[in-house]
Amino acid sequence: MTLGPRPPAITVRIKDACRITGIGRSKLDDLIAAGEIEIVKVGAMTLVPVAGLERFVAKRQAAVRR
Repeated sequence: MTLGPRPPAITVRIKDACRITGIGRSKLDDLIAAGEIEIVKVGAMTLVPVAGLERFVAKRQAAVRR
């Protein structure tokens, strides 16, 4: 049996969200607390939707362009 390509992740853990955005852990925590970046809790695990990170970055890019 051959496995096909792995689908892209729809959520990442906090550590990976920091890595892929370049945002430090403290700043990411602040943005989550302010409601600027959404999270999903699964038990004790905190996941960050990749689509939410993309929206956050796009929103910030748009603000810089103005």
